[in-house]
Formats: sequence, structure tokens, C-alpha cells
Amino acid sequence: MTDQTYCDRLVQDTPFLTGHGRLSEQQVDRIILQLNRYYPQILTNKEAEKFRNPKASLRVRLCDLLSHLQRSGERDCQEFYRALYIHAQPLHSCLPSRHALQNSDCTQLDSGSQSGELSDRGPMSFLAGLGLAVGLALLLYCYPPDPKGLPGTRRVLGFSPVIIDRHVSRYLLAFLADDLGGL
Repeated sequence: MTDQTYCDRLVQDTPFLTGHGRLSEQQVDRIILQLNRYYPQILTNKEAEKFRNPKASLRVRLCDLLSHLQRSGERDCQEFYRALYIHAQPLHSCLPSRHALQNSDCTQLDSGSQSGELSDRGPMSFLAGLGLAVGLALLLYCYPPDPKGLPGTRRVLGFSPVIIDRHVSRYLLAFLADDLGGL
């Protein structure tokens, strides 16, 4: 599945792209103009006028454009995908061929996310959080709440009830009640 060419992808994505309401007329016009102006070897002026003809329905013009690009070759299909990415990025990310490529490349990650993992940040993030928790626990263990040991600690903790929920703030205020008079 990873050896899929742009022409193969375009064949796979054509039903999706020609679906009702997928691409607006402005987006199709911008894609055609980009293929005509930046890459005139892909679409000539006459072909661009044919694909931008307002007398034909959008779906017919889009089908004609996609079949023309499929016949033109790999590079033309690749430039179409580039133009689609530029002018319709949300649609480009929802293409069936992109989902097939992502699923074939990330099968191990998908099966891991279904097992109920809480975070995808990896083991280093977990170890950093654990190290921080252990460090704070050791700090509190080695330096008990003594006003002589860390004089500024009580002042910092005195302002923390503003942020912390009211249930926890009662206990902090009780802990700090004897030292708040010195602020």
C-alpha cells in the first residue's frame, strides 16, 4: 500500500472528490488556475477554459479534470495533489488514500491507542513527571514546614488558595494561620 503512485491515489480518491459538496466551485477554479499558470505544461489555456466552463456542472468538470490528469501521468497527478493541499487543506487531510497510507504506516500506533493508553507523550514524559513528584516529596520530607527553615515558603503558599479549590484552601489556610500575621 505504501508503493501507491499518485495516479493510483487519484483513482482511489476520485469518488470522494466528486462527491456532492466536497469541493466548491472557487476551490476547483483555483486548482485549475494553479495547474495552468504555474505549470502550463500540465494544463494549456484551452484545457483550463474547458475545465472552468460555467455552463457545465461542477461535478462533470471535476470528473473531466481528474480523468485528464490520470491520463497525463504521475507528475501531473502529483501537482494536482499539491494544488489540492494549498487550496483545500481540510479536504486533503480527509482523502481516503491518505487514511490508507496513514493506517498502513502506523498499524502499531493504532493498536496501542485502542488499548486505553492515557497519553501518547511517551516514557520520558512519565519519568519527568514522576521525578518532579519525587523531588517535591523529598523536599517536603527533608524540610518540614518550619518558618525558620524556609521563611518565604509560607508567603508563597499563602497566595495559592486563590487558585486552588475552596476545599483544599481551608486546609492550607489552617496550616498557615499561625504565620499569616507576619505578612
